[in-house]
Amino acid sequence: MNDVIYSSLLLKKRSRRKSFALLIDPDKVDPAGTAALIKLAIEARVDYLFVGGSLVVSDHLDQVVQQIKAHCKIPIILFPGTPSQISPFADALLYLSLISGRNPELLIGQHVVSAPAVRKSGLEIISTGYMVIDGGAPTTVSYISNALPIPADKNEIALCTAMAGEMLGMKLIYMDAGSGARRPISTEMIERVSSNIEIPLIIGGGIQNPEKVYLNAKAGADIIVVGNAIEKDASLLSEMAGALHSVSVQ
Repeated sequence: MNDVIYSSLLLKKRSRRKSFALLIDPDKVDPAGTAALIKLAIEARVDYLFVGGSLVVSDHLDQVVQQIKAHCKIPIILFPGTPSQISPFADALLYLSLISGRNPELLIGQHVVSAPAVRKSGLEIISTGYMVIDGGAPTTVSYISNALPIPADKNEIALCTAMAGEMLGMKLIYMDAGSGARRPISTEMIERVSSNIEIPLIIGGGIQNPEKVYLNAKAGADIIVVGNAIEKDASLLSEMAGALHSVSVQ
């Protein structure tokens, strides 16, 4: 199976190079807005474009992905909230298993239902251990999953959950405080997890400024994902990506 994107992520991790991902929610953009984000992403040297959302109630996922494809070469990775969020026009799919919760539907149930369509899509499939961390505000994913997030100060729970995901064969760990989080994931938790797993670590949710991007990367995050902050102030994109790319390789 094609693993071009995952191989590049592993190579970057081994060489300690960090990546910046812009999250685009199809429900929140029109063609003009998508075009503007593409332009900003190219100028800011964004490494990956994550496309998806917790709900995606609109029906133009394919349209958004195809528009991005037509205007830039930045790899597109689907970040699905439901099994129906599949577009064969993307490059890869994060096949998320909510390992921080105890809802069997989001651990394996929905995967069983979606597996035929996912395999047929031809996308590069990247199994991802998805961990929701308490960001101080209710999130859509916590509501829909009927699962409590990991408490923000329970670093050991996060660490053991991530290690379990890695040993179960997950290729990535994605720790997310959720869109609109009042507080981002602490650097202490990021450092604790990153220093004890060997697979790439993605961090997202509540990241509002370049300083936090830089500190998260220094703490061990391999990929920083930002979406909500850019929706509020698009000019932040270049500053955030620049802050991440300024982290020195040691």
